[in-house]
Amino acid sequence: MAEFLMPSLGADMAAGTLHEWCVKPGDSVKRGDVIAEVETDKGVIDVEIWEDGVIDKLLVEPGTEVTVGAVMAHIHAAGEAAPPAESAPPVEKVKPPQVMEEEPHPADHRPLVSPEPATNGKRLRVSPLARKRAAELGVDLATLKGSGPGGAISMEDVEAAVTKAQPAAAERARISPVARKMAADLGVDPSTLAGTGPRGTISKVDIERAATGQATAKAPEPPAPAPPPPKPAAEPPAKKAPVDFQSGMRRAIAAAMAKSNREIPHYYLETHIDMTRALDWLEAENLKRSIKDRILPVVLLVKATAKALAAVPQLNGFWVDDELQMSEAIHIGFAVALRQGGLVTPAIHHADLKSLDELMADVRDVIMRTRAGRLRSSDLMDSTVTLTNLGDMGVEKVFGVIYPPQVALVGFGKVMEQPWAQNGMLGIRRVVIATVAGDHRATDGRTGGQFLDVLNRQLQEVETL
Repeated sequence: MAEFLMPSLGADMAAGTLHEWCVKPGDSVKRGDVIAEVETDKGVIDVEIWEDGVIDKLLVEPGTEVTVGAVMAHIHAAGEAAPPAESAPPVEKVKPPQVMEEEPHPADHRPLVSPEPATNGKRLRVSPLARKRAAELGVDLATLKGSGPGGAISMEDVEAAVTKAQPAAAERARISPVARKMAADLGVDPSTLAGTGPRGTISKVDIERAATGQATAKAPEPPAPAPPPPKPAAEPPAKKAPVDFQSGMRRAIAAAMAKSNREIPHYYLETHIDMTRALDWLEAENLKRSIKDRILPVVLLVKATAKALAAVPQLNGFWVDDELQMSEAIHIGFAVALRQGGLVTPAIHHADLKSLDELMADVRDVIMRTRAGRLRSSDLMDSTVTLTNLGDMGVEKVFGVIYPPQVALVGFGKVMEQPWAQNGMLGIRRVVIATVAGDHRATDGRTGGQFLDVLNRQLQEVETL
């Protein structure tokens, strides 16, 4: 039997909230299948499984906040008998979840769900929170069909029944568990809001904005005609300062960067790289291609960085347990700025082994899925180094902060035309400033210098990329 654990979706993640299961007990799964949606400060992430098998038991209900590494489900190999219920270990949770309980039974002493006598002599499986909520709302549990594990009735089923029984009420909004709790704490009615999350989900950011009067509300009924408004006063009222609707993500980024600055002794190096030959080659190559198949200059930087890391592997890895753990695989975390604010760094896997066309497809894919809120856990779990490029913003050089537990960050600025002396001749060349931030516990300036030297040589021999 195998255990499915809450994954770490970034060094700044201590816990995540189960948003929704995508499987049920008895379902067959294979490596790479999405089996759950987990909400973090960076959004709702599709979480994949990394082995084949059959779902035996789901141990966590949607809405539960679970620490990283805690067991969320049990899985057994296809054809293997499911283990007895007694072998299931308890699930570590951050806060009291909707855990189902059951009165002792001779065949199974593990608490699962509380029995509820029904008029037909059947016993209902109901979570304690669902029973309490049903009593508050006057819902007859015997009339409900549970959607939880084993057909258990959850609080979601109770609330859905209330919504169905009140046709005059607005359709129940799709809302994340964290946002629902925050709405209750702040006195915000979610049914009046339009969600900005994936598939219209109302997130805690929407609730925060609503609490400060900045939310996007659903269209209200047309108001009755009103008399003409009075003339405005001599001085209009002051406007409220805009609320950062990505405050949750920014808090997470700030926490990670504060930890990095506090714990990592950074060193910084920079060099000027002549990009004239590389860009001339790329322009000639793109003339042979259709528009949709053309390669962006940033792809040359990604590939050159990956090959330089293969030559100087000390910058490709992690600082764990007070020692450098170098990684054989080169997974470049590609920094993507979100249009609504914030930053996410999904991984471009095995960047050193891919062609320029494959890397172009990967870059396009991760940018589109990041901005559409459709990232998977594999995109966020295993970056071995981070690359940031602010050239499109007009930035000349970037001195980044290392994302722990990584030990390096590579930065590129914009390509600039500059005077350039070579072989005793002065000319104008297209130049980019490349920088590296290194962890002095793992490497020193000499190692960083070797990396920048190899990076420069790779970009001068662009045909070999």
